[in-house]
Amino acid sequence: IFPSSLLSITKLLIMRSFTILAAAACATGFADAAFQQAVPSTTLAASRSAPTTALYEYIPSGFTKASWGQFKSKEQKKKDEQAKKNLGRMGPKGFQSRSFQSFQEALERGEATHLLPVENAKKRIASGELKPQDIPYMQRGGAWDNSDVKGAKKKNWLSSDKDYASGGFKKSQSVSILGEGKGLDWTGRQAKTGPTQGVKLGKNYKAPNVAQIKGGATEQKPKKKMFGLF
Repeated sequence: IFPSSLLSITKLLIMRSFTILAAAACATGFADAAFQQAVPSTTLAASRSAPTTALYEYIPSGFTKASWGQFKSKEQKKKDEQAKKNLGRMGPKGFQSRSFQSFQEALERGEATHLLPVENAKKRIASGELKPQDIPYMQRGGAWDNSDVKGAKKKNWLSSDKDYASGGFKKSQSVSILGEGKGLDWTGRQAKTGPTQGVKLGKNYKAPNVAQIKGGATEQKPKKKMFGLF
């Protein structure tokens, strides 16, 4: 085949490709126009404006929508009341505790005992068998000295209780692995305490041997021998 014939065949193939693409585009346009005419405009607008998702409220089994709302508002009210008391200042949230040191001192003096949970506390209080102050303060969500119960006899505060309440509780919140204090100087930025530091030693310092410590004599280096044998 001569180059001129090859060029003519290539042009012919290109023209046919363009013709096929143009025919396909026209057919697609006619199909879209026919579809739009077949479907009413109101139907298309409704399908475009319809929401794609729907939101539903979760209601646990056994609740109605009204009872579930009442339950949530009641629980939120309890949380708000607990937040006002600020019970987490000197112990876990939910009750106001004393330090273990104060409890141990009161235990040795016979002013405190180990508290155990009471079963059916609400029923026994309602029947008059027990009083609110008979329920451990951790169980009823109160204070260790019964200050949360009206008419109850208040427990005696020791000097360690006063120190703990006036800010001593912060010592127990230390991040030290030793329990209290600043903790270990991981970064080396804390002020040095303890025995005074001696003279700083240089990089080439060598510790003295026993002979140097006892007699002050300098270390004698062994004589070099031929081949290490003689």
